[in-house]
Amino acid sequence: MCKEFFKKIRTVDLIIIAGVIIALIVGFFTYKNFRQTASNQIEAVSKISFQVFIRGVTLTGNEIPLQANEKTFISIRNVPYNDLDILNVKAERKKVVLPTLNNKKVVIVDDVSQANMYDITVTLTDTAKITKDGAVVGGNKIKIGLPITLEGEDYKFTGTVSDLKVMTETDHEEIHNSLNTNDNV
Repeated sequence: MCKEFFKKIRTVDLIIIAGVIIALIVGFFTYKNFRQTASNQIEAVSKISFQVFIRGVTLTGNEIPLQANEKTFISIRNVPYNDLDILNVKAERKKVVLPTLNNKKVVIVDDVSQANMYDITVTLTDTAKITKDGAVVGGNKIKIGLPITLEGEDYKFTGTVSDLKVMTETDHEEIHNSLNTNDNV
C-alpha cells in the first residue's frame, strides 16, 4: 500500500507540500512576533525636508518656473506620488574655473558660452514614516541619490535627492522663516 502511494506522488506534489509547510512556519513566527512586518517597523511619523538637485536646466525666460511657497507634483522612480510644498528654490548659472595670470589661484565666473544653463536646488517638505532604515515617502525610502521628477503646469525636471533632514515642528517653522524664498535669475 505504501509503494502505491509513493508511486502516485510526483515531484510537483512534494514541492507544493513543502511550500505550504514553509508558509505555515513563517506565519507562525510572524504571529508570535519573532518576525516584524512592515507596519511594526515604523518608529515614528515626522516632517522631513529634502533637497532635489537638478543639473543643466536650460531656461530662456525671465524667471524660474519653480517658486517657493508653491506646490509641485513629484514622481519617485517614475511612479507618481503627490503634490509637495516647495520651501526654497536656488538657481545658479553654470560656472567655469579660470586661472589667473600672476598667481596660482583660480577664479570662478559665469560660463558665458552657456548663458541659459542653470543648476537648480529645490527644497521640498513632506510627512514621512521613519523606520530604522530611514524616511519612507509613498512607499519609497528617501535617500541621497534617489531620482525624482518634479512636474508643474509648465515644467518637468528630473533630479536627484541631495540632502535629507528629519524635522521637528519647531525646526520646520524656523527653517521656513529663515530661508530665502527665491533667488532671482
